[in-house]
Amino acid sequence: MEVWLMSSSQAEVCKTELGCRDLRSCFGKTNDKNKLFSRKPDKVSFDTQFSRLRKAGLRFTVKAVHSEPILEAKFSTSSKSLDKLRLFVGLPLDTVSDDNTVNHARAIGAGLKALKLLGVEGVELPVWWGVVENEMGKYDWLGYLAVAEMVQKAGLKLHVSLCFHASVQQRIPLPKWVMKIGESQSSIFFTDRSGQHYRECLSLAVDDLSVLDGKTPLQVYRDFCESFKSTFSPFIGSTITAISMGLGPDGELRYPSHHKPAKSGTITGVGEFQCYDTNMLNHLKQHAEANGNPLWGLDGPHDSPTYDQAPNNFFNDHGGSWESPYGDFFLSWYSSELVSHGNRLLSIASSIFGGSEVVVYGKVPLIHSWNKTRAHPSELTAGFYNTASRNGYEAVAEMFARNSCKIILPGMDLSDEHQPHDSLSSPESLLAQIRTTCNEHGVEVAGQNLASGGLEQIKKNMLGENPVNLFTYHRMGAHFFSPEHFPSFTEFVRSLNQPELHADDFPSEEGEATGSVQTSSDPNIHLQTA
Repeated sequence: MEVWLMSSSQAEVCKTELGCRDLRSCFGKTNDKNKLFSRKPDKVSFDTQFSRLRKAGLRFTVKAVHSEPILEAKFSTSSKSLDKLRLFVGLPLDTVSDDNTVNHARAIGAGLKALKLLGVEGVELPVWWGVVENEMGKYDWLGYLAVAEMVQKAGLKLHVSLCFHASVQQRIPLPKWVMKIGESQSSIFFTDRSGQHYRECLSLAVDDLSVLDGKTPLQVYRDFCESFKSTFSPFIGSTITAISMGLGPDGELRYPSHHKPAKSGTITGVGEFQCYDTNMLNHLKQHAEANGNPLWGLDGPHDSPTYDQAPNNFFNDHGGSWESPYGDFFLSWYSSELVSHGNRLLSIASSIFGGSEVVVYGKVPLIHSWNKTRAHPSELTAGFYNTASRNGYEAVAEMFARNSCKIILPGMDLSDEHQPHDSLSSPESLLAQIRTTCNEHGVEVAGQNLASGGLEQIKKNMLGENPVNLFTYHRMGAHFFSPEHFPSFTEFVRSLNQPELHADDFPSEEGEATGSVQTSSDPNIHLQTA
């Protein structure tokens, strides 16, 4: 396999022994920037793919892999290199398909080498509950083991995200046996005021209820994590250096309050409270009775808007029920239920992985719509009791600190100036608030972006006050390696690691034309300059 470097203003491409000249074409063309492919994926069995990758020079071994420096000391930088910044790139969401095969293994293998060449430290891999545990207590890790070995062979680090939710976009559901239980027990899912169920993750109200064939979700999550730790022990601490614990919808600590997309051309609404499944209502009833107000525990707020509506009634900036004694009672309970859920899951992750040389993370969303109002309604429906007069992230930061976990914050590519004026949104203010709160509680923050682009804003957020030391760029795929995107990403990475280059740091034209560098102890893998 050869990876060819073109000029700095062009995308880097790969040429494999199977005739593929462009990484983008290996992944398949698509208009969806987040989707890996639009044509039928080239799935093959693990054994077949294992054999083909060996022939391509990708030799799998569970032993540590020695990689020589990517580039000789031809490029030198001035003293302002950001040594502490660790940059990761997310692998495609469907890297491993629902039948546990590796999608586009050739393209991913070539992509890993391109990232290593750029100086990226590692990649993030989503590991889906619905892929691994299709029968209760029976785990199939084969596809993910193959990816871990590919990452190890490339000399990169691996950040694993344990996903206990589903992905409609990638057609990855919850485990079949869980969905079967849900057919007769819909109360295991979050429910909104109209009775609609959110079937992409379990309601936090069933965490400690024996609703999964005699086991609680917490027991099932723990068993899953224990199996992962045992299976991937040869990689943990060496290749696998970080693990994110899935905490809810899209892996984030929140309620699925905005799961209905806004209509085209409209502003995102405030969302809806998700407290109407039987078990959540039972919790609310008990809490109200314990506080001497049993009537407050009969239902959620009756005057709150629907998903796509702007703030009104309950969320009015002046005179809204959110500021009433009832509003404070409900919002305090609703947010504390979410924090308690996060505490339970991070406690599991910390107890299992805390002593295994990996860092444990959890993801907190950036719900920035309507942040310029006093009520912050979108944050309230998502479970964060954060208003103009109350810091709702104090309890969240305290919970992360208690479990010695770090926080992942998405949205570091967002700026206020690019938000619709009518949405009264301020991602920059909210991001600053959460980061300041985490800093006060000694909780380190890692960053992510929500979409391609916004590279200057990302750099600003990473290098400003309270700089982050780890950032994960989302996500590898056809668009990532396209000529419209990859050159700018390349320059972004180089600007982080080589902020100042002197003229004599650049190779001569003769060197550009003839240079060849070895990137691995494997002679079958070469890098050449075009």
